[in-house]
Amino acid sequence: MTFKELGLAEPILKALEAEGYTHPTPIQEQSIPILLKGKDLLGVAQTGTGKTAAFGIPILHQLYEGISLRQTKRKIKALIVTPTRELAIQISESLTAYGKHTGLRNTVIFGGVKQGKQVNALKGGVDILVATPGRLLDLMNQGFISFRDLEHVVLDEADQMLDMGFIHDIKKIIAKLPPKRQSLFFSATMPKDIVELSRKMLGDFERVTIKPEQATAEKVEQGVYFVSKANKPKLLIHLIEEKPDNTLIVFSRTKHGANKIVKKLDQAGIRAAAIHGNKSQTARQKALSSFKDGSLKVLVATDIAARGIDVEDLSLVVNYDLPNVSETYVHRIGRTGRANASGIAISFCDKEERAYLRDIEKLIKQSVPRMPEHQFTDGDADDIQEEKPAQRPRNNNRNKNRNRPGGNNFRGKNNRNTSKKNSNRNASRKND
Repeated sequence: MTFKELGLAEPILKALEAEGYTHPTPIQEQSIPILLKGKDLLGVAQTGTGKTAAFGIPILHQLYEGISLRQTKRKIKALIVTPTRELAIQISESLTAYGKHTGLRNTVIFGGVKQGKQVNALKGGVDILVATPGRLLDLMNQGFISFRDLEHVVLDEADQMLDMGFIHDIKKIIAKLPPKRQSLFFSATMPKDIVELSRKMLGDFERVTIKPEQATAEKVEQGVYFVSKANKPKLLIHLIEEKPDNTLIVFSRTKHGANKIVKKLDQAGIRAAAIHGNKSQTARQKALSSFKDGSLKVLVATDIAARGIDVEDLSLVVNYDLPNVSETYVHRIGRTGRANASGIAISFCDKEERAYLRDIEKLIKQSVPRMPEHQFTDGDADDIQEEKPAQRPRNNNRNKNRNRPGGNNFRGKNNRNTSKKNSNRNASRKND
């Protein structure tokens, strides 16, 4: 199927062609026909599957068909709520690209900056509003936002909003929406609270599910290195120095960890920048812009700050810390497997993270290929050994310096690493 076969307005097809979009991804192919019929939708899919176009294109089509662009004052007809500033900006940029020939206007509002420019944009009139929950509620309470004319509402990355503590804000926003509307609800997972929230938001809806293995198995080449926590910086520096022209995102579990990684890279003469919740919006946008234009090759990010990073030709994603929430792994590696693109994702796993790796493999229903042993295993035999009954000492450091990392073929050998110790899977997250 092609986008043209979906019956979209000509100005939108023209913009999609300019963006290089010819064939829809699975979530786009399944969602767009449903939404063009005016139905509500519950979408279960990970970041990187093409969700923004899945909801953005049909909304633009319906607004283009129904709005008089000659009207003097634009009214908010569509609302898209998303958890982070970066993702909100990314969605707004995508809508601008898809709708550049339609005459439709969108704007984005988020916290962490003064509200003056955002309020002025709202006063000038917009058709589509993209917002983070906190700033949206704030401007609603100040009387700058009205949903009187709202026809479409999208709640994107709902599970991430739950993780960030936005559940009460979202309930307040839903309570203010007009009863007659088209509602779209997207989440990577469906825990109990998210199911209950979707019931409050959706009317007569259809469901589209894109499973994690569909999103990652064939598109992203994966691999895992077993390495001690102390030797992770050395391995990362080695990988970067072997391919100095590659662009890569390095994921840290915590803000402090992200800063520490940047410091270690700087000491090795490698320029990098961190983005996380403690960074100002100006600093985050400066780092992200430098990364997107290629002047910065290495970006270190926490999971929450990384939502909305969409970079063409991203060479590599490195999970410096394995996430303690399995679905987060799919989000991370999706940074390099955007829409129909392919990519490479490498993970570092120390002894305490073995339980996280098992959970990830259970979720994606495949074993992450084990990488060959590397030169940073000295003194770390316990971290890379297959955990078996006691072995003779002569086996402890076998093949220690064989098959060094860094090539583009990340198949590795198939070790069967298991863990005796089970890490606390419900440890509190410190990301943002």
